[in-house]
Amino acid sequence: MHFYLTVAMFTLMGGLFIAITLFISRLLRPSAPNPSKLETYECGPLPFGDAWQQFNMQYYLFALLFVVFEVEVAFLFPWALAYRKLGWFAVAEMAVFVGLLAFGWAYAWRRRALEWE
Repeated sequence: MHFYLTVAMFTLMGGLFIAITLFISRLLRPSAPNPSKLETYECGPLPFGDAWQQFNMQYYLFALLFVVFEVEVAFLFPWALAYRKLGWFAVAEMAVFVGLLAFGWAYAWRRRALEWE
C-alpha cells in the first residue's frame, strides 16, 4: 500500500508541476494574434491547392529500408568495438542478425522496392 501512495504522490506532483509551468508561461508570453498566423504557411509563398495529396509508395519503402539499415548500423557499431571480448557465440548471433537483414534486403530487391520509376 505504501508503494502505491508514493507512486500517486509522484504522479500528482508531476502533474501539478506541469500545470503550474504551463499556467505561468501563458501569463508571461507575449500575445499578438494575427489572421496570417493561422494560415498553413506563416512565411514564404502562399499556399495553393489541396494539402491532401498522394505520394508514390516508393518514397515510403525507401525510407523504411533506410531506417532498417540505420538500425543495423546502430547494433553493429558497439558489437564491432567489443566482439573480441564477447566470444564466438556473439559472432554467431551477429551472423544470424546480418543474415536476416540480408534476406530482407534481397526480398526488397526482388520486389523492386529499390528501383525508381
